[in-house]
Amino acid sequence: MPYKGRSAERRWIVLGEDGRFVTLGRDSDPTAEEISGAESALIERGLSGWLAIMEGNPYIGTLPRLFEVRPLANPRAIFEDAAQACVSAISEQRSTRKV
Repeated sequence: MPYKGRSAERRWIVLGEDGRFVTLGRDSDPTAEEISGAESALIERGLSGWLAIMEGNPYIGTLPRLFEVRPLANPRAIFEDAAQACVSAISEQRSTRKV
């Protein structure tokens, strides 16, 4: 059972070097083909990042935590910096959202 404020939600994401993320799925692990397709899409756009797990909901509750699974398309940045940029962007978006 999650502790107060933290969602038990876990989602697979592609985390970009700049902190942007895209959800790959929540109900099941991504397939090798899905991961390969995500990496190919990054390469086609001149981007790179990581396959990661986001623990917690990015929209409500305690800010989510990110866990590195593996790099995609040879990122030059550090995962921790990208994860912090992601969480900061989520926090900023929440603070400017009208209720």
